[in-house]
Amino acid sequence: MRHQSLEQILSQARVVEAGPTLSRHERLLRWAQVLQAAEARLLQPLRFVEFYAPAARARLRGEQTPLALAFADPVLRGAGLSGDTLGEAQAFFGLNDEDTHFLLCDCHWRGRMTGGRAARRVRAVANPHLLNRLWMSFQRD
Repeated sequence: MRHQSLEQILSQARVVEAGPTLSRHERLLRWAQVLQAAEARLLQPLRFVEFYAPAARARLRGEQTPLALAFADPVLRGAGLSGDTLGEAQAFFGLNDEDTHFLLCDCHWRGRMTGGRAARRVRAVANPHLLNRLWMSFQRD
């Protein structure tokens, strides 16, 4: 390590703009917006999420999943989403195993998963009022 004056350091410094700081609620709502923008697009749920060991579950991913759409969004990446795996999404969005299963597992998707339907579920997780969650569990759209 060599000693440098403050002026020398400032002359060599590179300013990097930090991404936006979003709360958990804001991150989830942004994800819902991304999914809603792909309202009619067919998406793929993750298969058998609950049957994987935690380490293997964290590595789950897919090409046409809600996680892939989230990772493709520059705002979410700029806010810190570092990949499209289930583990990275759980950490970034603050999802517990129950929320993850509700949002992404194929056993909770009767019929087709679309961006619009997935967006409604993400909004339900973002606004965790009990009646909201119950209503979502009975939806058959």
